[in-house]
Amino acid sequence: MALLSKEQITAADDRKWEDVDVPEWGGTVRLVGMSGSERNAYQSSLVVMGSNGKPQRLNMADQLAKLVGKCLVDENFERLFTDKEIRELGAKNGAVLDRLGDVCQRLSGLRKEDVEEAEGKSEPTPSDASTTG
Repeated sequence: MALLSKEQITAADDRKWEDVDVPEWGGTVRLVGMSGSERNAYQSSLVVMGSNGKPQRLNMADQLAKLVGKCLVDENFERLFTDKEIRELGAKNGAVLDRLGDVCQRLSGLRKEDVEEAEGKSEPTPSDASTTG
């Protein structure tokens, strides 16, 4: 297989999305996996840095709403809630946000098994073998 060019990589549509029924809200929503930059911003928003520049504590306030808000989009894949509107989303049913958060985690590679696989802690697959010697 030929190596990809920068143009081919940037042109590739690699983000996953899923439409999810939410009977509690009376319809269906669309969730899209976060980009690498969005995922980093989300993860950074959960950490409070100390004056020494080191992580001091976790900020779990509206954690589910932050996650879902980054992934919840319209039919044109535009976010429905801005970061400033997350509190509105956080006021919704926690069970619904938890269910949608599970989908967001899966689509964005945030589940424990996704992280372990990325870190190389999961069982290797045959395609993980190196071709260099």
